[in-house]
Amino acid sequence: MSGKIDVIFPGGKRVDAKIGGMMIRTDQSLENGGAETAPEPFQLFLASIATCAGIYAVEFCQAREIPSDGMTLSMNYEFDEDKQLLDSIHIDLKVPQGFPERYLKAVIRVMNLCSVKKNIIKAPQFLLTAARSNDKDG
Repeated sequence: MSGKIDVIFPGGKRVDAKIGGMMIRTDQSLENGGAETAPEPFQLFLASIATCAGIYAVEFCQAREIPSDGMTLSMNYEFDEDKQLLDSIHIDLKVPQGFPERYLKAVIRVMNLCSVKKNIIKAPQFLLTAARSNDKDG
């Protein structure tokens, strides 16, 4: 499988990504010189971890016909400002009343299969290039 994401620069500190027919908008906080009109890219990265764990939890429930109404997930993290790296991530799933006790450990195991987490643990190779565009004006 391969894919492509196109990035556009609509102005200011906005940097938006086009994925298929969808646009994901990002901006920087006011303190970082942006207009704070959208999440920062790092916030989207963090959200991708939490939502990936969440989809695995929902699919676990759906596969077993366990209602997920009232289920919530929160993620807390510690960030080392000096190193500019995450120190720890804690994901906490709150299951609804009636969730079978016997599945608590199993749903955690399933959330651990999150593809975003797996790609952090075994990071891909990054190849970056830069070149002048081939436009007629420049």
